[in-house]
Amino acid sequence: MPQNLNQVRVIDPVLSNVAQGYRHPELVGHALFPRVPVQVSGGQVLEFGRESFRLYNARRAPGANTRRIEFGYLGKPFALVQDALEGKVPFEHLRDANRAPGVNLGTRAVNGVMRALSLALEKEQADIARNPANYDANHVIDLAAAKWTDDANNPNKDLDTGKTAIADTIGIEPNTLVLSRAAFYAAKNNANVVNRFKYTSKESITAEMLANLWDLERVVVGKAISFDDAGNSTALWGADAVLAYVPESPSGMEEPSYGYTYTMEGHPIVEQAYQDRNAKSWIYPVTYERAPVLSGMTAGYLLQNVG
Repeated sequence: MPQNLNQVRVIDPVLSNVAQGYRHPELVGHALFPRVPVQVSGGQVLEFGRESFRLYNARRAPGANTRRIEFGYLGKPFALVQDALEGKVPFEHLRDANRAPGVNLGTRAVNGVMRALSLALEKEQADIARNPANYDANHVIDLAAAKWTDDANNPNKDLDTGKTAIADTIGIEPNTLVLSRAAFYAAKNNANVVNRFKYTSKESITAEMLANLWDLERVVVGKAISFDDAGNSTALWGADAVLAYVPESPSGMEEPSYGYTYTMEGHPIVEQAYQDRNAKSWIYPVTYERAPVLSGMTAGYLLQNVG
């Protein structure tokens, strides 16, 4: 008789909740690609164009048929990838090696794994968002010759251009801006930005202040850095900035958005800890099945090399 999933793998519900609630303050990819659940490992991305934002005539005459509308259309295929790592609690951290670690030690082990899995996801999200091939031609600008580090260039005007491009395409202005660390430093020290605050605040300019200045719901700064085996570092968000329309609390993949992280329902999951006598440790397996996707490329605008 074949085993069902519950017989094959026993989930730890408490630590699975810990994994699902894990957030790392340095990681901002979720601002562009919020997590939404899916029930299949592959299919087609539900994409959105301007028809998802158009004004419909809903008026109905007596006896007439009711008009039907459909939001989104099936676009490029997607396939969830499964990342899996195991956390370890050495026996030396326990008074009794035969007793499973308490929730605190288990939480620390799971959080360590989620930190690694989340950084891998952040890199995928940043790679998608920073790829100019993923945008319409008039939704990308390369500012390598007009960086915000030069006061002759104006971040306020560049962002107004991006906001207008999105609004003219989908009929709604963007509400989210992801700034790389370099872009954030360049923007907050640019004279065109500093002068907007010099009579109202003596505080150091923050992302929240920039959100108010640029009339956006949120501005977040991507500070994540990865290291290769040789110890070389890479800023995942480079020197770029990304404007986008993303619903703040999406109800599901059917809601128009720049992007989503399709996530297998119930993931990430933590299996029951088991003993590895050779490693003299308790082991916590964590599995995360997900895939970041662009669901509305016209709802985004990429500013390259701004810092």
